[in-house]
Amino acid sequence: METAKKVMGGDVRTASLLIRKFEDRIPQAKSSIKHIYSSTGKAHIIGFTGSAGVGKSTIINDMITELRRRGKTVGALLVDPSSPFSGGALLGDRTRMEKHANDPGVFIRSMASRKALGGLCPAIGEAIHIMDAMGKDYIILETVGTGQMGTEVINYAHTVVVVQVPGMGDEIQAMKAGILEVADIFVVNRADQDGAGKLYRELMYMLNMVKEYPGGWRPPIVRMENPLDEEAFRRAVSELIDQSDQHYENIIDHNLMAERLNRRVLMELTEAFESVMLEPRLKKLKDSGKLDEFVDMLMKKKSDPMTLIEEFLTSY
Repeated sequence: METAKKVMGGDVRTASLLIRKFEDRIPQAKSSIKHIYSSTGKAHIIGFTGSAGVGKSTIINDMITELRRRGKTVGALLVDPSSPFSGGALLGDRTRMEKHANDPGVFIRSMASRKALGGLCPAIGEAIHIMDAMGKDYIILETVGTGQMGTEVINYAHTVVVVQVPGMGDEIQAMKAGILEVADIFVVNRADQDGAGKLYRELMYMLNMVKEYPGGWRPPIVRMENPLDEEAFRRAVSELIDQSDQHYENIIDHNLMAERLNRRVLMELTEAFESVMLEPRLKKLKDSGKLDEFVDMLMKKKSDPMTLIEEFLTSY
């Protein structure tokens, strides 16, 4: 209860420690969510996805700056590849975002993907609740950059921004991955480079194939050029924030928020079920030595996975 009070009071250190406990799957951390859950649901959650190297971090960095200029508080959850040695985030230093480190209105947290598919990480749901309970106006998610697998963000974000750059064949990847259904806003980054016009036309072609959009929201395409041209880049980032706000208002005005919340709640229920029902049984299987026994039986073809698990659950 004391931890929950500190989190809702905006204590960054307590929030960071709690997020780490969820990342490490420490069971005692779960009780904190029970106390803060009712205080969540107020932040606008914006998710960024796209292939690695398309410039998501640079855009988010400037987006935080612009949101702070507008007087908004921001939480950012940035998912990075896991270190094969420590399991931590390989890019956890986030040197490009150092200027926000001492800003009390900004809380940036790098999280390791821990080999999770979908571009996010196992503890992302709890981390969102923690930042939401802290009172952040905006929570920004950045996927690890997994290309066709980076669509899980739709289960957590109100507004999904898909970032693409020319010259990477992303227009084909978008068609293959179903990115069109995921994106609420497209960003063509490095729009001053060769091929940007072709990428823009390909996206327009895909958008034109859709006869009707839910709530009448046709995903806009925001073009961003060289970030070294600070003024022009700032204007593009400002446009992106405005479009995100308009999208958020649109899903509220057209009663589409319930659909997104329903998707997220189903994800949370699934994760809670796995945490309460599955994880303790897996631990028991491992601690009892049964796991090694099962592996040996499977290697020798003495049984099959389904039969072994059914027998184990029945005895448990």
